[in-house]
Amino acid sequence: MHPAVAVGLVFGGCCSNVVFLELLAREFPGCGNIVTFSQFLFIAVEGFIFEANFGRKRPAIPMRYYFIMVAMFFTVSVVNNYALNLNIAMPLHMIFRSGSLIASMALGIIILKKRYSVSKYTSIALVSLGIFTCTFMSAKQVASDSSLNEEDGLQVFLWWLLGIAALTFALLMSARMGIFQETLYKQFGKHSKEALFYNHALPLPGFLLLAPNIYHHAVLFSQSEPFQVPVIGLTLPIMWFYLLMNVITQYVCIRGVFILTTECTSLTVTLVVTLRKFVSLIFSILYFRNPFTAWHWLGTAFVFVGTLMYTEVWNSLGPFLARWRKRPKEE
Repeated sequence: MHPAVAVGLVFGGCCSNVVFLELLAREFPGCGNIVTFSQFLFIAVEGFIFEANFGRKRPAIPMRYYFIMVAMFFTVSVVNNYALNLNIAMPLHMIFRSGSLIASMALGIIILKKRYSVSKYTSIALVSLGIFTCTFMSAKQVASDSSLNEEDGLQVFLWWLLGIAALTFALLMSARMGIFQETLYKQFGKHSKEALFYNHALPLPGFLLLAPNIYHHAVLFSQSEPFQVPVIGLTLPIMWFYLLMNVITQYVCIRGVFILTTECTSLTVTLVVTLRKFVSLIFSILYFRNPFTAWHWLGTAFVFVGTLMYTEVWNSLGPFLARWRKRPKEE
């Protein structure tokens, strides 16, 4: 498949996925569990049919390693989605998750004994400063909400702090999972489609622990206003339509990233994913009118510039720009 198609899938799938997630979270902030369960179920069924060949294909990586990876992946997914129930706005949610470079570098130094260049440390400092700026300004907004009395305001702020702690935990756990995957792929080879299937299929029994919450939101979704799906004319509750579109776009997003990793370099993948996050952030701010101050914009700029510095995009663009400047000028 042409890389341009994969880039289109990433931008189209991932950006629209964020839109449908925000539509769901704005109506029912605690719906993270049913969203996570639906995404896992869809990808697991698809993988069982097309990757596992209805269970007849043996995994290339031993199952005991998958159980460890799945425990981390399940925890990260549930905690990230549940954070939206703890007064975390979608823009802050996206910016905070963009700080994965910080966690990856920190754990890489501690666990893998890696050493990095000065430019890498500088880029991580910029990302850290950006996340701190956005988080600090969001904290001031939560604390100074004039619609709440002092006692309720304190309670909301404490829940927000818990949300920040949840996002921090998920960030570190996600980085640890990345290191674990890296060591597995070095030992057994890259089997990303297989890993995608088992990471989504094995955790499904764990959702039994969340069954009451999932059922509760399923009932709430069924009670939402009816919506007629364009083209096919099917009528269903609008929240179920949002959930269905969220699941489909999540699958398109994941497939797009997978195709991109097979067709392009890791640098290109990182750049495309970073730009996608920036587009999603801008859309969330403008379309949903999420509160975003000049300080938030400054913090966002730090995060994305730091990310691009880390991937050394400037070094890759340098030769291209040099050749472009040396083009013979038309007379």
